[in-house]
Amino acid sequence: MNVKINLSKAVFNRIYLPYLENRRRYLVFYGGGSSGKSYFIAQRYIYKLLRAERCNLLVVRQTAESNRRSTFPLIKQVISNWRLSEYFKVNETDMHVVCRLTGNEITFAGLDDVEKIKSITFSNGELTDIWVEEATECREKDINQLKVRMRGGKSEKQMVLSFNPVNIRHWIKRHFIDSGLADVCFSTYKDNKFLTDEDKKALEELKDSDEYTYNVYCLGKWGVLGRTVFDARAIGSRLDLVPEPLKTGYFVYSYDGLAIRSMRWVDDPGGYIKLYKMPDPGSAYCIGGDTAGDGSDYFVADVLDAKTGEQVAKLRHKFDADLYSKQMYCLGRFYGDALIGIEANFDSYPIMELQRLGYMNQYVREAVDTYTGQTEKRFGFKTTSLTRPTVISRLIEIVREHVETINDADTLEELLTVVRNEKGRIEAPVGGHDDQMMSLAIAHQIREQVVIDFHAAQEEESGGEDYGEPIEVI
Repeated sequence: MNVKINLSKAVFNRIYLPYLENRRRYLVFYGGGSSGKSYFIAQRYIYKLLRAERCNLLVVRQTAESNRRSTFPLIKQVISNWRLSEYFKVNETDMHVVCRLTGNEITFAGLDDVEKIKSITFSNGELTDIWVEEATECREKDINQLKVRMRGGKSEKQMVLSFNPVNIRHWIKRHFIDSGLADVCFSTYKDNKFLTDEDKKALEELKDSDEYTYNVYCLGKWGVLGRTVFDARAIGSRLDLVPEPLKTGYFVYSYDGLAIRSMRWVDDPGGYIKLYKMPDPGSAYCIGGDTAGDGSDYFVADVLDAKTGEQVAKLRHKFDADLYSKQMYCLGRFYGDALIGIEANFDSYPIMELQRLGYMNQYVREAVDTYTGQTEKRFGFKTTSLTRPTVISRLIEIVREHVETINDADTLEELLTVVRNEKGRIEAPVGGHDDQMMSLAIAHQIREQVVIDFHAAQEEESGGEDYGEPIEVI
């Protein structure tokens, strides 16, 4: 049975109208708070349930109880506002909604019980639609399980995800938005014609009291609310201005098992080294390196102009330690035999391999021999309970005072997610990485040794006389 329901387009916010009939398999609604996106999605599904086509909807959040406080009342609100209560049967206990006209259904579940989701069935046929509200709360593996639920059957399938973009490094951004997998609708409170002037005024007052929160929460810019260690406002401003790399690629060379020869650069858009400034013969450079540790992180390197502290090149890739060592050799030679300082905690192989290849311009630290008690000099940077807070504190200052020296967007995005845990330790969030933070921090820490070596070389060339302006360490 069908009944004619007159729904004027005036009941919808205009920005969402192009998505009312959208049938792309994945559809993302994201943006600022109070944009009306969740209410529109609820409207959209009531509209679909009233039509003859099959529409059986599963609404999920991270927990089932959060549905009871948000999406379930929202669905009921739309039904009531449109005066359609007589056409829907609502089961409050089980959070189940059935359209009496078409037999189409809505059920609600939490991703905290994936097994229960697997057993959900619909009396009039198969699952056709999934709405994931506050999708950034969900784990990637759970969303993948929902994708499995969408397979099979003859009906057209669609998954809708909605959220506020408060974590710039979130897997959802990479998986659905950056990849182009989904059609995307971005909206803010400015697109919501149903907000009162008083509501808008309350949101806009944040501009003066907390500009960063206003940009993230109200304007829907990717960021992290209230947790980041590094200056979020500075990073957000820099992300709007970062340059594109001059070149992207990697080095190729001939290698006979003993030495690297015939080194050359190869342009490759999919390469793992980005060059932001080409080498200047009159400049001195240093390279900080962070190894992959237990294998979960990447091998990373940051090249700095030692005088200005500007990030001029960046390497980040998952590969074997020997290949990383050879790329570091080439990168160092390319930037005028730059000083290389690689973290020595987890994997000292790259340090020893550079030494074997004849690259001796490595950062030197002092270490106490546990057997003789004597102080020795060793290659590589050692991260300890004393050195780690020191180098990170220096990087915090650099981000706050000289964020314009950081050219790589990926680096900035990672810094924006670094948090202080309950014990006060600065680290990556669960599931995140801090390899780029450590690589850049080490690079800035070893700049001082470049200054010393630079002046020593000048004195040797000039017969011991100091000449020229000293290198300023920011």
